[in-house]
Amino acid sequence: MTGTTFGGVFGLLVFNGTQVPRCREVTTLALNFEQKQAIVAEVAEVARTAYSAVAAEYRGITVEKMTALRAEARKNGVYLRVVKNTLARRAVQDTEFECMTEGLTGPLVLAFSQEDPGAAARVIKDFAKVEDKLKVTLVSIGGQMLAPNELETLAKLPTYDQAVSMLMSVMQAPIQKLAQTMNEVPGKLVRTVAAIRDAKEAA
Repeated sequence: MTGTTFGGVFGLLVFNGTQVPRCREVTTLALNFEQKQAIVAEVAEVARTAYSAVAAEYRGITVEKMTALRAEARKNGVYLRVVKNTLARRAVQDTEFECMTEGLTGPLVLAFSQEDPGAAARVIKDFAKVEDKLKVTLVSIGGQMLAPNELETLAKLPTYDQAVSMLMSVMQAPIQKLAQTMNEVPGKLVRTVAAIRDAKEAA
């Protein structure tokens, strides 16, 4: 994959196989047309299958801390990348995250959940607890935008393993209880939709 990678402890960047000096804060290097095309294609492929996405401003965060964030993201099934906004806007076109286009401004890092809907939110939330320079600006799931302060809600969604465990618990329950639970779902959905409608009419 072409582009910039961060590594080493001697203040160096590895750019297309060539080591160059780096400053302490994250910076971006000029890319040629082919490299830009490759980045757009890569991010677009991820966006097409991702469950959710979070964008956060990383201004002032050191390379070392961003490297740690990338490592944590990989462990949790999250694709995380610093992308120029012009390229990011092209990448999310015709995906569920096209709704983020107008908000893609400033120095942003993008995080896409690849394994469960709450993964990116959890990684970003935990990192922001120890690095207050990271500012969440965009949160999106299911083609809808959420307010940045709803990151916590998204982070509480169950992981894949937790969801499987919950499903198994229901499947192991008595058939009568399972049928009762399934019958209750439509009613709860109707009541929820009605509550949202009433709240909007009252606003």
